Amino acid sequence: MVNPARMSPAPARSASAPRVAVIVPAYGVAHLVGEALESLRAQTFAEWECVVIDDGAPDDVAGTVAPYLADSRIRLLQTDNRGVSAARNRAVAETRAPYIALLDGDDLYRPDYLARIVTALDADPEARLATCNARIFGAVPHERVHAVRRAGSGATGTLGEVLDRSFAVYIGSAFRRADFERVGGFDESMTHAEDFDLWVRLLLDGGHARWVDQVLAEYRVRPNSASASGTRMIRGNLRVYEKALEHLGGGPEAGIAHRMIAENHAELAFEEAVSQVAAGDVARGLPALRAARRGRGGLVWTAAFALWRVVPPLAPPMLRWRQRENSRGGSVTFVPALGALETLGGVIPL
Repeated sequence: MVNPARMSPAPARSASAPRVAVIVPAYGVAHLVGEALESLRAQTFAEWECVVIDDGAPDDVAGTVAPYLADSRIRLLQTDNRGVSAARNRAVAETRAPYIALLDGDDLYRPDYLARIVTALDADPEARLATCNARIFGAVPHERVHAVRRAGSGATGTLGEVLDRSFAVYIGSAFRRADFERVGGFDESMTHAEDFDLWVRLLLDGGHARWVDQVLAEYRVRPNSASASGTRMIRGNLRVYEKALEHLGGGPEAGIAHRMIAENHAELAFEEAVSQVAAGDVARGLPALRAARRGRGGLVWTAAFALWRVVPPLAPPMLRWRQRENSRGGSVTFVPALGALETLGGVIPL
């Protein structure tokens, strides 16, 4: 629980109605949501309202949030558990501001986030959403930014660029309530890639995504976070593309969706084969992994497959190591595992 004495003093607030509703799902992050709320209360833009939603969390979200309820802009909503999409939809329904911004309970805003995002939406009526860059920290080998912009890339992104991921949209984005209600909010049947699905549906009827070229948020990677589950995220992406194709007709965006479906199926086959080998089914898993690897370059993978051809029992521990690194948000190679061969050679005959 947060010590009220450590809370930041409330900033001077405007007497006008809130212009942006900040939605904070807090399932399983009671120990972190206080930091998220501190970052919200530190905003230079004061015309906001906030709903923290505890949708049947196993930890004491209510106890952590209680001291913050002295700030009349912050409310706590407690419901049964139906997943993050339903939680966000329920929280949005409790607010009235014309703009909606997302802040997961384990993430942070930098002080100018709302000011810059609201200004971007105000200035661009055709923007269906406004997004920014973010620092990625936590269970990662090295801190990095969410997106590295390409040379010459613009301040706006089309539907096609969002579909092929050349325009990166950060989860802590903002959009208009009218657009959110028009598309029906978050799809509550989706457990992964629900944010990507929303971005695509917001853009299907026209408009563009607006990029604010500044690091305005902090994205925390936790080992058990949804973004760390590779195969489930890929399946979620596939569902987004399949849903989009129902509305795209025969235009160029449909071609992009078909291409991305093929790429995601190939990636899914690869990750499923990795899991098969990591679980110990080397006899069937390695041939499947070799087949799925076609077109996947890299000297490290080439060296690994050459090694496994000679010493198949080394494949499961090396791939389990890769999975552990992926669960921590790492950019994985096998260099540490290959460097451990001398040690493993004392256990497994070479």
